[in-house]
Amino acid sequence: MVKKSQEYIVKIDTLNHQAQGIARIDGFVVFVDNVLIDEVVKIKIEEVKKEYAKANLIEILEKSPYRKEPECPYYYLCGGCHLMHAKYQHQLKLKKLLVEDAFRRIGKLSPRINDVIGMENPFRYRNKTALPVGGDYKKPQIGFYRKMTHDIVDIDYCLIQHEFCDDVIKGMKDLIQKHKIEVYDEKKHKGVLRHIVVRNSFAFDEMMIILVCTKVPENLETIKKDILNNFSKIKSLYLNLNPKRTNVILGDEDILIWGSSTIKDRIGNLTFEISPKSFFQVNSMQTEVLYSQVVKYLRNIDAEIVFDVYSGIGTISMFIAPFCKKVYTIEIVEDAVEDAKKSSKNNGISNIEFICGRAEIEIPKLLKNGIIPQAVILDPPRSGCEKELLESLIEHKIPNIIYVSCNPSTLARDSSILFSNGYEILEVQPVDMFPQTFHVECVVLMTNVKNK
Repeated sequence: MVKKSQEYIVKIDTLNHQAQGIARIDGFVVFVDNVLIDEVVKIKIEEVKKEYAKANLIEILEKSPYRKEPECPYYYLCGGCHLMHAKYQHQLKLKKLLVEDAFRRIGKLSPRINDVIGMENPFRYRNKTALPVGGDYKKPQIGFYRKMTHDIVDIDYCLIQHEFCDDVIKGMKDLIQKHKIEVYDEKKHKGVLRHIVVRNSFAFDEMMIILVCTKVPENLETIKKDILNNFSKIKSLYLNLNPKRTNVILGDEDILIWGSSTIKDRIGNLTFEISPKSFFQVNSMQTEVLYSQVVKYLRNIDAEIVFDVYSGIGTISMFIAPFCKKVYTIEIVEDAVEDAKKSSKNNGISNIEFICGRAEIEIPKLLKNGIIPQAVILDPPRSGCEKELLESLIEHKIPNIIYVSCNPSTLARDSSILFSNGYEILEVQPVDMFPQTFHVECVVLMTNVKNK
């Protein structure tokens, strides 16, 4: 019987979908952070549940040849990264294993999965971050949450964020102290400044700062002036009001305090307008790699008419537009659709029709009007596709589906549903959009063999 606070020596068998090591003590599963496969380690049991236990790493007795010292001094405190203790090429192999495991365990499938496409430089790649603010105005804390908690790890810089983000972290700490900005206390639900959201453009050296507050700060004008003086790359400054007791970062109301309503970024030769709530892939450099894979699949199936579902600000649609006769985008967020229309016009693209609505409602309408796609592209949130959408695709016998996913678990679940209804998975291509973390993006090509 595994006991809390007891120490054990174990061998790590494999990693789970969150990059935690899995060991077994008399057959009982134990999860351990910051370990690698085949390492022998001393652990101390932290928590015991009915079917598993969690343990802290005490000592590495037999080290993996793929282990390295993390470059970040906050790594073992912060919950933002999970694999920085592994050499980068090994990270890519581990991510392929995670994708294989998700398809096998959740989807009961064993499709062809290619090697993960990695980055030449797996640091400083993120173009967006949300920084929680804690402490008080005398000693403010800005950073990221400790793993599985809402305790803020105070940092001065982050090695996976754009360098502009480091400037904001340091500069905003000074401004909070100078202007005595009341910091939000999550437990008491009191205070003003909750988060600082930073969006950066790698292509244009532009920055958007969003101050997430419970109410309008009393000295907002003087705060604004100092922000503009401190951050020369800023193009857009927003106040987002979120007075609710919630873990959701952004509230409903965005107030443009200064500058442009959007910033621009580029994928390939395309320029996109990005507003505060726009979905835009966080790794601009790897996004071109990801979307090029989508284009490759479309050209292989010779798709002329394409539906782009969960289309966001239309990044995929505009990237594939030169290779299709017509693209129909379907997106439920009105602001995202408006951003997409602006970007399409700016890029001189005229073969996209933008539709604001729910895919499971809009797709049947298009089909009823005789608009039959050769392919549907799905790029849903981490929760995966709505069941009604998958049922609609199956019912209308869509010939080809290209599924872009940032969550192998929900990808495997949805793929299993489609497979059970006549779809064959031709290929899975993982792309490392999130180096140093357990997250991995995949592009999957499926074809309807049942109705051919």
